[in-house]
Amino acid sequence: MEPLDINDVVNEGIALVMSELKSQHVGLRAELAPALPAILGDRVQLQQVIINLVMNGIEVMQVIEDRPRELVIRSSKDDASYVQLAVSDGGIGMAEDDMDRVLDPFFTTKSSGLGMGLSICRSIVETHGGRLSIVRKPEPGVTFQFTLPLRKVTS
Repeated sequence: MEPLDINDVVNEGIALVMSELKSQHVGLRAELAPALPAILGDRVQLQQVIINLVMNGIEVMQVIEDRPRELVIRSSKDDASYVQLAVSDGGIGMAEDDMDRVLDPFFTTKSSGLGMGLSICRSIVETHGGRLSIVRKPEPGVTFQFTLPLRKVTS
């Protein structure tokens, strides 16, 4: 665990999936808040969470043909002591029943999925003292959001 700028972690994760975004014709918009406070985290594990959320978003948008395929990644700081990161896709959305269970181990909505990706993401985020959740959105698609506590500076 080391002090990290979540925006740097996001940009590194994006670089790792750029070829997949291009090959699947998915646009990516990063709306990263400037000068966010540092978090304490494991860079590789947090990149894994971001990459998994982006890859899931790419996969669910494969069936979209009537509008642009776009992912949006937003970083921000909440009113408390947390940094937030949200990954929104423009896919077909998710059934209400699935939203309650999609973070559970071995639950999947994919025909070829194992149901471990989001569960592992949740475990990583929780190990970092944060929380992974699904945010309902009015337009098509799903937003996965996670919060991470700010790095505590000791004097």
